[in-house]
Amino acid sequence: MSETLRQRLARPPILVAPGVYDPLTALIAERAGFEALYVSGAAIAYTRLGRPDIGLVSMNEMVETVGLIRDRVGAHLVVDADTGYGNALNVERTVRLMERAGANAIQLEDQDFPKRCGHLDDKVLVPAPEMVGKIKAAVDARASDETLIIARTDAVAVEGFDRAVARAALYREAGADMLFIEAPRERSELGRIAALVGKATPLMANMVEGGKTPILPAGELQELGFAFVIFPGAIVRALAKAAEDFYGSLKANGTTDAFRTRMFDFDALNGLLGTPEMLERGKFYAGLDTSPDRKSGQR
Repeated sequence: MSETLRQRLARPPILVAPGVYDPLTALIAERAGFEALYVSGAAIAYTRLGRPDIGLVSMNEMVETVGLIRDRVGAHLVVDADTGYGNALNVERTVRLMERAGANAIQLEDQDFPKRCGHLDDKVLVPAPEMVGKIKAAVDARASDETLIIARTDAVAVEGFDRAVARAALYREAGADMLFIEAPRERSELGRIAALVGKATPLMANMVEGGKTPILPAGELQELGFAFVIFPGAIVRALAKAAEDFYGSLKANGTTDAFRTRMFDFDALNGLLGTPEMLERGKFYAGLDTSPDRKSGQR
């Protein structure tokens, strides 16, 4: 994309990023017109492991997933890197590998283990100075200043809203390019974030269906001062419900007929994936070498 993520965040309208967890969901989201995609650790835990978002996904699994998605789409990729998978030295390695895999922004949070989804209870935080060190390590480790470092604090649930704002300010001073105060519980708290933290550094909001934060449309979040909003696990909740209905129908009826209008057929799915074009490209390359050695199979 000609416009960097930093440039895009500096202008309206608010940037909306749906959650994705593999190249297929990323491809479909990009074709729907989204400029940025959020590679969700929670969504990967749900789909790849069939487990809750409680810190079970490893760095290598995330890096591999980012690389596969980047191979398929050109949209900006904002990547959930949890705690950085350890201390500041782990953060350095995480940032280097995520950046090489194709991340345009890397999100780090100030939770300690056992870490968990920001909308679950009983979270534990690392001390603010430790997180400051991790943010500094991330900023120093990136190869390009255009790879953004997002600082997330989960302090609202542990230390209260005011302490969360204070932590966010510290993380901004440490060099974070975007600030993310997770799980404010009321619309009024969402409104106070920009007023207290300011808008000089882009602010990020997280919309979780059934979570602790009230769901607001993107336009309203923009009015409150946010530059970026994610809907990280929505695609899994939608697909999980569709899958439950599909498998129940197939079990009850012994056929997929009842679901045909809610499915891609064979040709439509191959069209989405670009199968005809890939097969034609394969034929093109196969026909390039017409030498005698090639024809006879000699090397």
